[in-house]
Amino acid sequence: MKALLVPDSFKGTLSSVEVSAILGERILSHFPAAEVVSLPVADGGEGSVDCFLTALGGERVTLPVEGPFFEETEAFYGLLNGGRTAVIEMAAAAGLPLVEGRRDPLAATTYGVGRLLRDALRRGAREILLCLGGSATCDFGCGAAAALGITFYDGEGKSFIPTGGTLSRIDRIERSEDVLGGVPLTLMCDVENPVYGECGAAYVYAPQKGASPEEVRLLDEGLRHVTAIAHRDLGCDVSSLVGGGAAGAMAGGLAAFFGATLRRGIEAVLDTVGFDRHLAGADLVFTGEGKMDSQSLSGKVVSGVAARAKRAGVPVIAIVGGAEGDLSALYEAGISAVFPINRLPEDFSVSRRKSAENLAATANDVLRLLRMGGKNDAH
Repeated sequence: MKALLVPDSFKGTLSSVEVSAILGERILSHFPAAEVVSLPVADGGEGSVDCFLTALGGERVTLPVEGPFFEETEAFYGLLNGGRTAVIEMAAAAGLPLVEGRRDPLAATTYGVGRLLRDALRRGAREILLCLGGSATCDFGCGAAAALGITFYDGEGKSFIPTGGTLSRIDRIERSEDVLGGVPLTLMCDVENPVYGECGAAYVYAPQKGASPEEVRLLDEGLRHVTAIAHRDLGCDVSSLVGGGAAGAMAGGLAAFFGATLRRGIEAVLDTVGFDRHLAGADLVFTGEGKMDSQSLSGKVVSGVAARAKRAGVPVIAIVGGAEGDLSALYEAGISAVFPINRLPEDFSVSRRKSAENLAATANDVLRLLRMGGKNDAH
C-alpha cells in the first residue's frame, strides 16, 4: 500500500507535522510494508513555511526586521529548491500574534514584510511565494512597497511610509527602481474580498484587528484613495480585483505596485510540494483539519486535496478534530469518509489536551477496518 499523508494543522492542538507523524507511525504499525509519503501542509496561513521545509527540505532564514509598529522583531522565511524559491509568511513580521493587547490597524505597517522580501531577493531567490494569512494591518501593502523602493509623497512633496491611518495623505506614488528584477511574486490568498467597500478589507476584517466603527470608515476611505492614486500613477486598477482585500488589502497593493499574481493558497502549496507527482501510484490519501464543516470547501487544505485526488481516482480519508453540519457536499467533492477523533462529548478545553492520543486511537480504528478489508480480499 502507498499512503499519501496531506493533513492541515488541528489549530490550537497539533501542527500538520505532528498529525503526519502520528498517522505515519500508526499506518506502519498495521502495514509494515507500506510506503508512506508525508506532505504536511498549510493553506497559506501561519505555519506554511515550516510545512514547506518539512516536505521539501531547505533553509530557514531568520533576521531582525521592523514589526507591526516599526519596533525591531525577529522574523523568518524559508528558502527551498537550493535557494531558488522563497516562501514568506507576512504574519512573521506583521501578524496578529505580534500585536496582542495593542491591536491598531491605523498604525500597523507591513514594512518588515518588505524587508523579508528584499532579503530573499538579495540571497538570489528567483521566485517568491508570499502567504497572506493572519495580518494585523490595513495599509494596502504600502509599508512593504516602501521597503522595496516605492516612494510615497504627501501634498507638500514630503516622502513618508503610509500606514492604514495615513493612506489618505498620499498625493503621489513613484516607482524609481525595479527591486524585483522580473522575479515573479505569487500571493497565496484564500479570500475573495475586494480592496474596499462593504465587502472590502476594512469593513470585513479591520474590526477583528482592533478598529472601531469610525476607524473602519476611515480605513476604507484611505483604501479607496490609495487605489485611485495607484491607478493614476502606476497604471494598474485593482479596484475590482477579486481577493484584493486580503491581508489588509496587501494583495491589491502588491498587485498594483509590482504586478504580483494571486493564487488560491492550497493550490500554490500543492504545486510547490509536488502533490500530483506523489499522488501517482497512491492507493489512499489521508487528510484532515481541526474542524470540518461547510467552510472546508472554501479553499482549505481538505478541499484542495480532495479535488485533485478525485480527478486521479484515489480515495481520501479525512481524520478531523470535529465535524459539524451536513457533509454531503464534501463527499461529492472527493472525500470518501470522515472520522472525528473526539471519543466523548467534552469541552474543547478538555479534549484539546487529548488530541494526540485521540488521533492515534482513531487512526488505529480506521486502519483496523482497512486491514480487515484486505483480509477479505485475500479470501
